[in-house]
Amino acid sequence: MGLGAYADRYHQADDRTMQTPSVPVNDEPKAAVIADDKRWNTRALIVDDDVPIRELLIDYLARFNILASGVTDGAAMRLAMQAETFDVVVLDLMLPGEDGLSLCRWLRAESDIPILMLTARCEPTDRIIGLELGADDYMSKPFEPRELVARIQTILRRVRDDRTEQRANIRFDNWRLNSVLRQLVADDGLVVPLSNAEFRLLWVFIERPRRVLSREQLLDAARGRSIEAFDRSIDLLVSRLRQKLGDDPKAPQLIKTVRGEGYLFDARDIG
Repeated sequence: MGLGAYADRYHQADDRTMQTPSVPVNDEPKAAVIADDKRWNTRALIVDDDVPIRELLIDYLARFNILASGVTDGAAMRLAMQAETFDVVVLDLMLPGEDGLSLCRWLRAESDIPILMLTARCEPTDRIIGLELGADDYMSKPFEPRELVARIQTILRRVRDDRTEQRANIRFDNWRLNSVLRQLVADDGLVVPLSNAEFRLLWVFIERPRRVLSREQLLDAARGRSIEAFDRSIDLLVSRLRQKLGDDPKAPQLIKTVRGEGYLFDARDIG
């Protein structure tokens, strides 16, 4: 399909969308103002050498609170990603220089950013290879721009749900910490409830593994209405937490005492 016919397809899909002002790619002062606008809750990078189509997509995505920037090739993509943070990359397969598959491989090696690939080719092998390289979704050209929006929203919702789930359930050694219920769950399913102070203390340890934390640092992090402001209260709290973790107080393996300095959380495989 020629460029004109492809562009016409976008106009026919929803003429009203073309009323949205274009976001100038190279107009830095205006782009900065737009970027500060709180209604932009998603940032997208469109990598496509078809400039008219790229601009049409930028206009259309703006209607759905997606602030998009467009670049032509892999070199420009890398520069854009160094300069800004994006939530999703819309990556065309056919590009000058490095093709989309090569760039997809590079992106997945460098980050976990969601990738939606586009192609005008209908070869199923391209789709399979793209997904195997780490693309999250695949669309064939021509497509309705509203479908692109729906695909982006679906990808981001899935990624955010996955990250929330990972954050809510953190594993270390033979334990899983449910941060929503504030419970420890052992491999055998045994549930160990935690007090607010015990949960806060364990959370600090998990976020700073294999680092010596002073009693003062731990006191600031774990302090609540149930914690009095003196150093030895942390010792008592650590003792209770060790007991719940089954950590031998005489030879602790998880929460180790560093004499004169504080405590160190030495769990394996936190994630």
